Amino acid sequence: MESTKVLDAKGLACPMPIVRTKKAINELADGDILEVHATDKGAKSDLTAWAKSGGHELLQDIEEGDVLKFWIKKG
Repeated sequence: MESTKVLDAKGLACPMPIVRTKKAINELADGDILEVHATDKGAKSDLTAWAKSGGHELLQDIEEGDVLKFWIKKG
C-alpha cells in the first residue's frame, strides 16, 4: 500500500506512538495515508480506537516480526 508519510514509532512505549501519530497526521491533507511502524503491542488497540474517534480510517494493519505496521487514511 502506498503511503504519503511513514512514521517510525518503534521502541516507543504508550502513549508516545499515539502522540507521534497525532502530530504526523495533522501535517497531512485529508485523504493522505500515514504508515506507522510500532513495536508496542498496545499500539494495535490504541491506534484502532484513536483512528475511529478522530474520524480517520484504519485501512490495514499487519505484524512483521516484532514490528506492527498500520496504514491510516486521514479523515
